[in-house]
Amino acid sequence: MTGSGKTAAFLLPILHHLIDKPRRTTRALILTPTRELAAQILDDLNQLAIHTPITGAAIFGGVGMSPQEHAFRTGVDVLVATPGRLLDHFRFGYAKIPGIEYLVLDEADRMLDMGFLPDIRRVLKHIPAKRQTLFFSATMPPPIATLTREMLHNPVTINRERKSTPAVGITQAIYPVRQDLKSSLFLHLLNSGVMKEALVFTRTKHRANRLQLQLVKAGIKAERIHGNRSQSQRTEALAGFKSGKYRVLVATDIAARGIDIEALGHVVNFDVPQTPEDYIHRVGRTARAETTGDAFTFIAPDEEPQLRDIERVVGKRLPRVTLPDFDYNAKSEGKLEVPLAERLAAMRAQRGRGKGLTHNKPSNPNARRPRR
Repeated sequence: MTGSGKTAAFLLPILHHLIDKPRRTTRALILTPTRELAAQILDDLNQLAIHTPITGAAIFGGVGMSPQEHAFRTGVDVLVATPGRLLDHFRFGYAKIPGIEYLVLDEADRMLDMGFLPDIRRVLKHIPAKRQTLFFSATMPPPIATLTREMLHNPVTINRERKSTPAVGITQAIYPVRQDLKSSLFLHLLNSGVMKEALVFTRTKHRANRLQLQLVKAGIKAERIHGNRSQSQRTEALAGFKSGKYRVLVATDIAARGIDIEALGHVVNFDVPQTPEDYIHRVGRTARAETTGDAFTFIAPDEEPQLRDIERVVGKRLPRVTLPDFDYNAKSEGKLEVPLAERLAAMRAQRGRGKGLTHNKPSNPNARRPRR
């Protein structure tokens, strides 16, 4: 389950195996889907290895490559990397890691989907074929499980749960609401004191930006985290949320995987996740390490099919909640996100107006007519 200690489950045995090995050779490589998760795993490694000679480094994009190059050259014991930045380093002669004995794919189902799979295959060409390979994830959809059997030799499967479901400490609830009233409902819950803080997931980066702006205008300290933000902005947003500087962190699924936020009380699915696996990972940011937490999902009528898929996987109908003091028939506040087709049409219209201005310039009677 999410929050059950998977990071320690692979770090502790690796540290145990490496502690008596000679230094200056990288023997373990841990691959993760996001920069934030790579940084978190390195932090966990440093805490666990604090009284040992074992060293580690994180390799991810958005920051300078020079310190990362130094890690390759000095041969830290453990590298924690995102595939894209690791492949950037492999283009240079210093990035050789022939001593790898352990390869870990954390959030393995995400790492083996079609978005990451080509990069993973390229990474595998740079490390020894003879190694121990470990896949860890809270969810393992059947197609991904089939792929793992193709990539591994006689793998042993250890499953703490009979099926992938949210952690037992999570109280789940569904809030039916019109799409255009989701922002109002969220503000109502914040202002009524139901939620002290919340990690909120939106479907797109654009919706995350718009929602965060609405929250700030309403006097809520909020920040956002998604793929279009710089690494320094992403780091500050996550650190600020963990420290209490921000009451709300609005995120895309970049924050749904593995990120550990201590004593997080509420996760809100502002938009219903596209897959049940995404739902399990999102709500798993709360109720970690056997604590408790609440997961609220706002559902508009057009999102009912995704909700049915989620309920089928979790094995029960989730309770619907209607607030007696919220006006569900309120006037529309407008769209949170302008559809892509409308945005493209507006851009084309703008370009057309610009061209029209050029054609309205006074003509030069002495100019030669173009040849036909």
